[in-house]
Formats: sequence, C-alpha cells, structure tokens
Amino acid sequence: MSDTSKTVKQDPEPASQATVAPADDPTAAPVAVVDPRLLIREEGLKGYWTEFKRKVKGGEIGSLPVVLGLIVIWTVFQLQNDRFLSAENLSNISFYLSATGMLAIGLVFVLLLGEIDLSVASVSGLASTLFAVFVVNHDMNAWLSLLLTILIGVGVGTLHGWFFAKLGVPAFVVTLAGFLGWNGLMLWLLGSTGTINIPDTGPVHLLGQRSFFMDQAIIGAYLLAGLGVVSLLVGSLIEQRRRKAAGVPHRTNAEIALRVGALAVAAFIAAYVLNSSAGVSNALVIFLACLVIVDFVLRRTTFGRKVFAVGGGIEAARRAGINVPLVRITVFAIAGGFAAVGGMFFAGQTQSASLTSGGGNTLMLAIAAAVIGGTSLFGGRGTVWSALLGMLVIQSIQTGLDLLNMNTSIQYMITGAVLLGAVVIDSVSRKSQKAAGRA
Repeated sequence: MSDTSKTVKQDPEPASQATVAPADDPTAAPVAVVDPRLLIREEGLKGYWTEFKRKVKGGEIGSLPVVLGLIVIWTVFQLQNDRFLSAENLSNISFYLSATGMLAIGLVFVLLLGEIDLSVASVSGLASTLFAVFVVNHDMNAWLSLLLTILIGVGVGTLHGWFFAKLGVPAFVVTLAGFLGWNGLMLWLLGSTGTINIPDTGPVHLLGQRSFFMDQAIIGAYLLAGLGVVSLLVGSLIEQRRRKAAGVPHRTNAEIALRVGALAVAAFIAAYVLNSSAGVSNALVIFLACLVIVDFVLRRTTFGRKVFAVGGGIEAARRAGINVPLVRITVFAIAGGFAAVGGMFFAGQTQSASLTSGGGNTLMLAIAAAVIGGTSLFGGRGTVWSALLGMLVIQSIQTGLDLLNMNTSIQYMITGAVLLGAVVIDSVSRKSQKAAGRA
C-alpha cells in the first residue's frame, strides 16, 4: 500500500484557536490565531480590558455612550437643583417615561429593518379616543374595549405594512399618510367638544399615576428587584451550560456572578429609592415586562433573527429563504400594537382623550428615544432596551429643565443636540466596523 493511500488521524484544533497561513507566503507554517472572545477567560481582568479596547476600536460600543451621557445629565441637573435625584422626582421620571417608551418599543422593530414609522403617535391618539368612545359613548366593558383597541392598532400597522411590503410604497410615505389620516379620524371621533373624560376604573386606573404595584405593600419593589436578579442568574446559567455543551466560548462563573451582582445592586437601590416615594407604578412594571418579553423575542426566537437578517440585507435574507414581505408586515403590525398600548398609557395619565392625544412632539420623542438608546437608523443593529435608555435620557432632560424653570424651547434644542450626537456616534461606529471588517 502506498503512503498516499494511508490516512493519518489528527486531533482537531481546539475551539479557541484557528490556523491561517501568512498572506505573503502561502508555503509558510500556519500561525495559530486565538479567538479574541476567549481572552477574557484566559487573562482575567486584563482580558476584559483587552476585549473592551478591541470592541471600541472595531466600533462595537453598544450602550456605552448613552450610559455615560445619562450620568453626565444627572450630575449636571443634581448640581443645579438638589431635588433632581430625590425619590419623588425619580418616581415621576419612571412613571412618565412609560407611555412614550411603549411607542419607542414598536419603533425599535421598524428601525431594525432600516425603515421608519411616522404614524405611531397618531395611532396612539386614535387608540385612546376609540377606547373612550367604546367605554363612555357605547358603555362597553373597559377590558373588552382595551382588547379591541389594541387589535385595531395591530390592524392599522398591518395595513401600513401591506402597502409597504406588497405594493412597494415607501414606508415614509405610507406612515406619513397614516399620521395625517388617523389624526383626522381621531378629531372626527372627538367631535365638537374635543375631549372625552374617561372614568378612573379598569385599565385607566391600572395605568394611572396613583396606581402602584402591590399598592400599600413596600415589598412590591423589592420583589420585582429580586425577580429580575433571579431571572438573570437562571438565564445566564442555562446559556452557560448550553454553550459548554456546544463547545463554544461561554461566560465563567465569576463573570456571571459579577453581572448578577451588578444588577442586584442597581435593582435594589432603585427599589429603595422608589419605595422612599410611593413605590413602583403599575405603568413602569408593565413597561419593563414588555421590554423583557420583546427582548426575548428578538434575541431568542426565529422571528427575531429574521428581523435582524432583513435589516442587515434584504437580498441576502431572500436568498436565505426568509419571507421578507411577511416579516415587514409583521413588524409594522407590532409597531401599531405598541402604539395602541402607548395610547392607553397616555389615557391613564390624563384620564381622558383629547385633541392633544398623540400630538405635540410625541412622535419625535419616541423616535429620538429609540435612536438615542442605541438602535441604528441604518437597520440591523440595536436592542429593545434602547427604548428604556433613550427615554431615561429624554425624560431626565425634560424633568431637569422643568425643575430649573427653563423654557420649552431650551428643552427642544438640547434634545435635538443629543439626538444628533447619537446619530453621529452611530455613523462613526458603522465606519469603524467596516474598517475593522465587522460590518
């Protein structure tokens, strides 16, 4: 038997390494390349710092800019007015961010496709008006009215998505038409009075400012904090075991403990502060629950991966067998549904539907929240937690300027500057990623 017919059994290369031959000398011996994701396991704290620098140089900065910006904003306003970080003011911030934040959640889906939805504010105003008409004018059960209102919001979003995905009408034009049309329908439904007061019962009371999670029980906030910490711990351990079984890089026990500990400190401090005022509002609890559910959908389900795939490249998604029109229609339906839910949050805050519902700068603030929080306008990159981070920035600016008795015009200018800064950072980050071969 010749030597060429013999087979030699070789040990496979470890998952942490790969071998490549130098480009200038194909005959040279291959050089082992260490997976950079494993540096943090092999070098300890030095590895974390090396990994952080690698990500920053490659444009993978994540939520770092908005977190640093939030720290700066809170520091400046606290120095100007020592009531800014008081329990009462922080409680107000956490309550009022939830309504616009719900609109921002739906917009995150649309932005991940690289598109825009200009109708969400008008849909939210229409939703609050429809709910008021159902409950007040037609004496319909409040919870049934809530369900019907949300379904109508989903239907409106589906209609927008159909025009965009099936007929090829630009999303900007379709949703701009929706912005005008649904606002006109809202005004027509309100009639000459322009306002319908909604009884403080059912879902309106649940979402109102005087309604708190486990009302009169101080344990409520701490229970939520503990639930969040336990959920992160269990989820991290399950992911670690799954990645170990697959033979891919995974977080060490020390890293998991550090992440869970950091969340525990932040969560229980927040619970203590909110309990020092009145507790955690139901609106905030529902908003956070929606964030957790949607985050799971985007990161852990096939549909979520399809959304990122379509946002990253339509043609590539088609070639991969993804039904692009269906994904687009579904995303706009989700945006419409969250817009309707946001409208109910606004109704809970004011206990009414009026000409101003969904008006003013609601649309701009919802878009700004998603973008400032870190969702890319170019599609394919972002997380649903952008809605929370962005709204924290915007609501902090609004509340801080109110405490300083600043004019609304100043608020608009500052918010606009922050939005521009976020887009500039996103653009620079994308260029860095392309230069590093990661985009």
